[in-house]
Amino acid sequence: MNAEGWWIWVLVGLGLAMLEVAVPGFVFLGFAIGGIATGILLLLIGHILEESPATIPLVFAAFSLLSWVVLTRFFRRGRKGPRIWKKDINED
Repeated sequence: MNAEGWWIWVLVGLGLAMLEVAVPGFVFLGFAIGGIATGILLLLIGHILEESPATIPLVFAAFSLLSWVVLTRFFRRGRKGPRIWKKDINED
């Protein structure tokens, strides 16, 4: 895959983001962010990344893993179990 295919990475990322709406869990959202970030990086500095054939998938994997870690840490911060409500919102 060459640097002219940046738009393919962006479209795949957008497709995975739409799939995340149907399937919860931040798995597809991490891959979607990785795909979009790879596409943008290819658009900006694609001529540098296409020197080695394995560079572009490696960049995609790194962006996907990094975004998944950030998403899980951000959305699951401080939860040790289900939230227990002590007071009903209808009570005064």
